[in-house]
Amino acid sequence: MKMLFDSAAFRIIAKEKQTQDIYLFRLEKAGAKKTEKSELNYQPGQFFQLGIPGFGEAPFSVCSASKDFIEFNIRGLGEVTNKLISLQPRELIWLRGPYGTSYPMKEIRGNSLVIIGGGTGVAPLRGVLKHVEAHRADYDRVHLFFGFKSPEEILFKKDMNAWNRIFDLHLTLDKAPKDYKGKVGLVTKIVEESRLDNKNKIVMICGPPIMMKFTIQTLEKTGFNHDQIFVSYERRMKCGTGMCGHCMISGVYVCKDGPVFRYDKVKGLHE
Repeated sequence: MKMLFDSAAFRIIAKEKQTQDIYLFRLEKAGAKKTEKSELNYQPGQFFQLGIPGFGEAPFSVCSASKDFIEFNIRGLGEVTNKLISLQPRELIWLRGPYGTSYPMKEIRGNSLVIIGGGTGVAPLRGVLKHVEAHRADYDRVHLFFGFKSPEEILFKKDMNAWNRIFDLHLTLDKAPKDYKGKVGLVTKIVEESRLDNKNKIVMICGPPIMMKFTIQTLEKTGFNHDQIFVSYERRMKCGTGMCGHCMISGVYVCKDGPVFRYDKVKGLHE
């Protein structure tokens, strides 16, 4: 499946509310017979254009790793995205893609993974973790560091409960009520407090630019090399082909050259 300019209809088969304005959608290709289900081909970190005829389209990173369905985490922020989150199971969404680079899941086999996400930046990292769950023997230990603004903003609560059992999960909030029993503080703080060394480890980061900047600085202090770190500039995704130029950062087209970059290749780029 590679639809760069032509779109294909996908049917919503599940919709799950995450926060007040964020929903997790599961889609499968429309029109395929159950006995002839087409295999989906996409990788964690890539993105698609999701569209509705008469409203427009918007880019979203995948947050799944299945060959049978595809999932997206969608926040209602404008006309297109508010229309998308109003859709219900059995209705159609039109997809183009996949676009962009992915996390090098094959190349990093055998390493421990350090996965650091903030807010909605956790969504593309969920795709990485779904891949790891399906290929658990390919990777060593998995350390997760996720930060959210408040208890109400925590995404993928069901997954978090499962990841807390099978991975080394560290979850923190920027602010929390007095009766909250978890960690409170910036995600960079819990990364620093973990005192992880860089031996046989690969880091993947996705979140707000300021969060990624200070996370990388923390990792540098603890001995991580830039070629061990992968960042996602998914917030800059636009048309998917580089034609509009709106994704450009210092001459780099995020839609084509990214959104996933090894940090030593893009150090010094400023969003």
